[in-house]
Amino acid sequence: MTLCRINNYKEERQIKMVRYSDELIDEIRNSNDIVDVISQYMSLKRSGRNYFGLCPFHNEKSPSFSVSQDKQIFHCFGCGIGGDVFRFIEKIENIDFREAMQILAERARIVLPTLDNDTEGKKAYIKSKVYEINKIVAEFYHENLYRPTSKTAQEYVKKRKLDNNTLKTFSIGYANNSDELYKMLTQKGFKEEEILASSLVNKSNYGQYYDRFKNRLMIPIKDVRDRVIAFGGRVLDDSKPKYINSPENIVYSKGRQLFGLNVAKKSGEKKIIIVEGYMDAISLYQRGITNVVASLGTALTEHQGRLLRKYADKIIIGYDSDGAGQAATMRGLDILQNLGYDVRVLQMEGAKDPDEYVIKYGSGRFNLIVDQAISLVEFKVKSIKSNLNLDIPNDKIKFLNEVTKILTKVNSEIEREVYIDKICSDYKISREAIYSQINKIIRNNDQTKKALEKPKINRSIIKKQEDNSASEAIIKRENMVISLLISNDINIYEKIKEKIKPEDFKDEKNKDILKKLYEEFEKGNSNINAIISSFTDEEIINHITYIMAYDFEITDVKKAVIDLIQTYEKEKVLSRRNEILKKMENENLEKEELSKLEKELSEIIIKLAKMK
Repeated sequence: MTLCRINNYKEERQIKMVRYSDELIDEIRNSNDIVDVISQYMSLKRSGRNYFGLCPFHNEKSPSFSVSQDKQIFHCFGCGIGGDVFRFIEKIENIDFREAMQILAERARIVLPTLDNDTEGKKAYIKSKVYEINKIVAEFYHENLYRPTSKTAQEYVKKRKLDNNTLKTFSIGYANNSDELYKMLTQKGFKEEEILASSLVNKSNYGQYYDRFKNRLMIPIKDVRDRVIAFGGRVLDDSKPKYINSPENIVYSKGRQLFGLNVAKKSGEKKIIIVEGYMDAISLYQRGITNVVASLGTALTEHQGRLLRKYADKIIIGYDSDGAGQAATMRGLDILQNLGYDVRVLQMEGAKDPDEYVIKYGSGRFNLIVDQAISLVEFKVKSIKSNLNLDIPNDKIKFLNEVTKILTKVNSEIEREVYIDKICSDYKISREAIYSQINKIIRNNDQTKKALEKPKINRSIIKKQEDNSASEAIIKRENMVISLLISNDINIYEKIKEKIKPEDFKDEKNKDILKKLYEEFEKGNSNINAIISSFTDEEIINHITYIMAYDFEITDVKKAVIDLIQTYEKEKVLSRRNEILKKMENENLEKEELSKLEKELSEIIIKLAKMK
């Protein structure tokens, strides 16, 4: 791409985005699943975690066009093009960014601001003020908890055995029995419209202002960027309602958030436990189980499932054991399975929810049931069985029909075989009966289709994307560093940034990408799709999506990071050794300087020996 073309593309993209806030762009992106959108233009078939099809941007006979639902990106291993859902619409429709925004906003039924309407700008301003208000009020409630006048709240906290670390981690506070927020906030310069938009203060028909939360333990609900977006308030006795939560407002939509994800993402684990209520999550954290989030009492939504993509491969559902909880669990399981997670379900006996269980039996036993959590198939089979009496022939026939429907959806032949053996053993059903019914369903559904060929990677495209000065092995290593940064948590970023600098990279595109990632991560921005969109060079965008789509076959992330850091450290030592040897070839070198170089060389040789 010529410099002129890059600049024109950059200028056009900035002009087209000028009236759209980052939050609006994210909302439209998150409301348009990339698999659903691309499927409207071409045929996609699932293979493993990704979807494949024939690339619409070049002629090919074998499918090399890959779409990742997990990462919400597409990439063609044939022609090298890639990007997010906006970029696909831009390319397939041959339109600019603004038009792509309009198409996707209309599809998601989101109203865009017009050139004559500054609604979006005002909305963004009010949002920023509500975030400020929420932060101030959360700090106010938290400080209030420690005051001598908050004895009742302090006794409740003591009874729940919540220590100071937990109280501070979740910014837990106390709302007393008075109306004081409006006065406090107006004194800090906030206007009525902004205060009412926060939903923390209500206004009566008589013009009086009163606090929403009174005499309650206050739990701020934060998004993944640590911004306070809402509050939950719990009574300190047995009065009703036990919980009052913020209503949905300009910054809060409960189906799009997960309580505690800002904390759980720091656990470093690639599995997350989802519980129903925030007190479950807080109670588990208090007892050393830190990889827990709460779905805020709602049935798990697809938006919530997508939030977890960056932080987990395995999801453990730990909803309440009552009927409502079980129904919510089933809906959540289907959503998470469709998003490609390894989904398990906790089996809690002797307690109605995780909070009660961990208090009653301790964290050791809770961790044991986490390890023993059953699979989606097992849970569904168990749920079907709970409503039937297999001693009654009609119930047994119904059980067999329902179970075989579940088994036909299991893609792995080995996994299906294991489940069939277990079901036959547990419920005294013959293998022949199950196989006969499965084959009948498969024939009816016409599921005997050819497996997709593994996409062929066009090496000439990859070589074209690579800087000629760097070898393929070095490029692959740099790509792996970027992949680890994109796919993992803040702990990985801290370790890599400390040891690997952009100047250590040989490939210029990778240098630019690494610099940008470091800059954005430092600001607390971990939204990878937004970071990708900030690039204007198409070759860089294509290169990032290639990295995201490529399988580096990393089984142990921590070991991969350690190995990469050691490789870069060794290269630096070798580079210094070569510099010294070159200097020592100089016959005019003074004796003192030569002695210093010899000493350093000796130290380097010892260091290299230890690195092997």
